[in-house]
Amino acid sequence: MNQAPAILQEDDGWVMPGMATAHSHAFQRALRGRTQRRTTEAGSFWSWRGLMYSLAERLDPDDMYAIARFAYTELSMSGVTAVGEFHYVHHGVDGRPYANRTELADAVIRAARDVGIRICLIRTAYMRGGHNKTLELAQNRFSDPSVDNILHDVDTLRSRYAGDPMVAVAIAAHSIRAVPLPQIVELTEYADRYELPFHMHVCEQRRELDECTAEYGTTPIALLADKGILSSRFVGVHATHLSNEEIAVLGDVKAFICLCRTTERDLGDGLPKISNLLQAGTRLCVGVDSHASENAFEEVRAVELDERSRVEARHTAADATALLDAATRLGYEACGLPNAWPEDRVHLNAHDPSIAAIDAPHAPDAILFGATPRAVNKVYLGDK
Repeated sequence: MNQAPAILQEDDGWVMPGMATAHSHAFQRALRGRTQRRTTEAGSFWSWRGLMYSLAERLDPDDMYAIARFAYTELSMSGVTAVGEFHYVHHGVDGRPYANRTELADAVIRAARDVGIRICLIRTAYMRGGHNKTLELAQNRFSDPSVDNILHDVDTLRSRYAGDPMVAVAIAAHSIRAVPLPQIVELTEYADRYELPFHMHVCEQRRELDECTAEYGTTPIALLADKGILSSRFVGVHATHLSNEEIAVLGDVKAFICLCRTTERDLGDGLPKISNLLQAGTRLCVGVDSHASENAFEEVRAVELDERSRVEARHTAADATALLDAATRLGYEACGLPNAWPEDRVHLNAHDPSIAAIDAPHAPDAILFGATPRAVNKVYLGDK
């Protein structure tokens, strides 16, 4: 499907394609408002991670379902019709697998289906605490001792939901610190064999680059490129700290870059080179990530607005047409749902104050840069 997404006028409203958030950790919705007070001398991503781990230690399957259902309902009310769930809490509190190894994955899939949005369950590999680091307590819930265990779960999920238009399955390596390079290669080979999207956190924090260089003698993107892991099905999440040479390599293979600006702001990750990424030929999509905000329109427009802050200029990287493409078609493609996006629609109330009194030529600009979730009137999936 190569047609460009468009916003059309219909009766007393505007109709746009459904939006995809290509990177979500639904359970982290329970953290909103609970990590904003300083608990250490130097608040950072790593101190936030400790608070997130304390939550992950306490969740059972019913909790996972309930939180995910709430988070997905909130997304649907914001105009999101597809979510890529980067799922890495797999096992019981003691680290032992459930009798049904995919118990928690099934819980979040059920939540999405009950809400009525499409989901790509991105089964995420997590195998260590870092280079020469033991697993922390919460990480035992994330981790598997072998790639065979991980791929067994992917096979199970693909078989269980085969033919379900509401569910896709993809695969991920959590990060270069959480999965050793040989295992990343194995996972990529599986993704290539079945033409699945391959997702991975890359270069979110400067410490990640330092640790990768200490272990492998180079940066994550250079390492992945050298091993042939980058491709047009590679979805690099965050990509905050990249050299121009690394950006060029990602552009050469037409990789996806999933930006999660409301979370990246919240965690103080930094400002990616969004103009450079677009000029190089990477394909941008967006993700709600930690659910720090439920506003899908803000998630999208922040791609352009945060770049304006970085370069201190206006109209820098992405106009409304490019933002709409990132929010809809490209997000669906990154989630392994390339044929579904034209079927899913969001109806906006033309009288909502956030977009009132606009004309057709300016509708894309007004909606992408001004709309709030309050403007969402109805959401349609396919013929529903």
